[in-house]
Amino acid sequence: MPVEDSNFTSTETNGTIITMPPAMQYVAVTILVILMILGGIGNLLTVLVITLNRSFRKQMVYVLIGTQSFSDLILILLIIPIKVHTILMLDNPDRSFMMLRLATLVSLVAFASAGMSIMNSWPGGFQGWISVPVTKSHNGWTFTVTFSKPVRDLQIWEAEVVSNEDGGKKYTMKNTQHNAQLNSGSTLEMNFIANCDGDAPSGDAWMNGQGGEATTARPTAATSATRGTVGPTGNPPTRNPNGPKVTLKYDHNEVIRKSILFYEAQRSGKLPANNRIPYRGDSAMGDGSDVGRDLTGGWYDAGDMVKFGFPMAYTTTALAWGILEFEAGYKAAGEYDNALDSIKWPLDYFIKCHSKPGEEFYGQLGNGDIDHAWWGRPEDMNMPRPAYKVTRQKPGSDLTAETASAFAAGYLVFKDTNPTYAATLLTHARQLFDFANNYRGKYVDGIPEAKDFYDSHSGYLDELLWGAAWLYRATGENQYLKFAEDNYDAGTAHEFSWDSKLVGAQLILYQTTGDARYSAPVTSFVDPWLRGGSKLYTPKGLAWHSQWGANRYSANTAFIALVAAQAGLKPEAYSDFALSQVNYMLGDGGRSYVVGFGNNPPLRPHHASSSCPWRPAPCSWNDYNNPAPNPHTLYGALVGGPGQYDDYEDRRNDYVKNEVATDYNAGFQGALAGLKQMSL
Repeated sequence: MPVEDSNFTSTETNGTIITMPPAMQYVAVTILVILMILGGIGNLLTVLVITLNRSFRKQMVYVLIGTQSFSDLILILLIIPIKVHTILMLDNPDRSFMMLRLATLVSLVAFASAGMSIMNSWPGGFQGWISVPVTKSHNGWTFTVTFSKPVRDLQIWEAEVVSNEDGGKKYTMKNTQHNAQLNSGSTLEMNFIANCDGDAPSGDAWMNGQGGEATTARPTAATSATRGTVGPTGNPPTRNPNGPKVTLKYDHNEVIRKSILFYEAQRSGKLPANNRIPYRGDSAMGDGSDVGRDLTGGWYDAGDMVKFGFPMAYTTTALAWGILEFEAGYKAAGEYDNALDSIKWPLDYFIKCHSKPGEEFYGQLGNGDIDHAWWGRPEDMNMPRPAYKVTRQKPGSDLTAETASAFAAGYLVFKDTNPTYAATLLTHARQLFDFANNYRGKYVDGIPEAKDFYDSHSGYLDELLWGAAWLYRATGENQYLKFAEDNYDAGTAHEFSWDSKLVGAQLILYQTTGDARYSAPVTSFVDPWLRGGSKLYTPKGLAWHSQWGANRYSANTAFIALVAAQAGLKPEAYSDFALSQVNYMLGDGGRSYVVGFGNNPPLRPHHASSSCPWRPAPCSWNDYNNPAPNPHTLYGALVGGPGQYDDYEDRRNDYVKNEVATDYNAGFQGALAGLKQMSL
């Protein structure tokens, strides 16, 4: 029963006596009235949320309440009734539970549906974004996306298309092999690309079988480093599909197209019917005959005609990585299919080289000394071209682990468009990685003929780590993550190149896990390359690392910087650095360093095939010494580049500054596609 005195009023409720001074009563009543008014506003906004068009309702609610995102609004609408419920429990449990029911209603509205927004569009295509908070744990999931008009050629990286209905207006997606597990409290975020007629459509999306509000706002650089998306396990960083916005000064579509043409000019073996390099024909058709195997195919390494497997495998991995990260850039340039066709050429060759899984792998075709003593067309070669291999007795962990990386990256590139071929690549990746790990050694000890050309200075541990990181990304299997963790090197890499993969492995691990211990050495690697860092800059702006192939090292670092920027690591600074380096190579350095592109490009690259006249005219050292431009334009090839004072001469006999190589273009092409994507 009530008990009163001059200072306190007490109320007995369900056997519990609550006492409150009069002054506090007035405060409580005032707060209660204010909160009830806010609760009424919350009810009104809830009705708006339920009834209005999805895109319009968000704009209306944002204006009314001033929140920055729809999830902020829902949080407010959820908190208000809960707070009122807490206070009303003091004297009116019935009304308090009405407010709690209102909170429940708001939460159901908040998590009942999902959404999709258009991030970018271009003639005939567009890029969309979906973000779904995960409210309960799942082992396998699906969601549906609908469009206001038919779309086609939908490509999505973190999900697989299950069905396409209503003439392309409705798509159902499911998890991939590596992201079936969703943990409550995480966020499933993904982007996609599709084609359509006319303007980009509007659309909607929802998670099937569970609640989830898709926040359609494009992620910002500030949130990219902290908000998680689903990866093999853990909480990887959100991949901003485009990264920070950049403005292109040069025609990246043209340079990407011509870079791919360069790789076609390097093809060995029987050329396809659609060969686009008119001065090239079938060559080295006897490769492997000395060991009774067909080892035709692959790429010639540089200006010569040796097929060095170690840099070829790195080049393939790096190109595949660029295709995976910057698919939108390749597609916007109209070169996605050509890019896939380009990397399939060496992958097919590597399958031939992996002739006896678990026992041997052929890592080189041709002898460097013999080859370099001859100048001419690959179609005219008649010198011995021995095949060299690594075995259990003479292992090559660096070579085989790098090729396993190429296979794993290739699997990820082809798994949606050519799943049968992709499965073959993944099988070879697993087998070669096991071979590399079980039989350890440097490949130049097994193939000493490679030592004077591509010695593995960094050893093989970086390739084993790199291979494990790629296989973990491809499969999501913990055995590969455990291997990477057990063999992890937290040091700062010296460079990213055909020889050193450490920073690449660290970045892949950060992409797939979101663990800061993997991101720290990535930023420690890139930061010295920025203006004001410890890296030497030429007067005109090239971050200069080494005399031999200076452009190559800057381009590779630019590529790493762009992938890191997309993962939320210093996006603005890293994208600015990459743009400055690519611009230098395309013309800001006073000339173009890309054959067949831009102002004053190289005309005499150190490259035998393009230096020869049309057949049947002979080709010899006389053509090497000819001061005239090469008779054929080696479109897209990036030459070695200048000295530390921007010094460069376009001379065929300068193989330090004016040679070309497949690995020179690998990071360069990826950086071109990355910047193209960031410009969309």
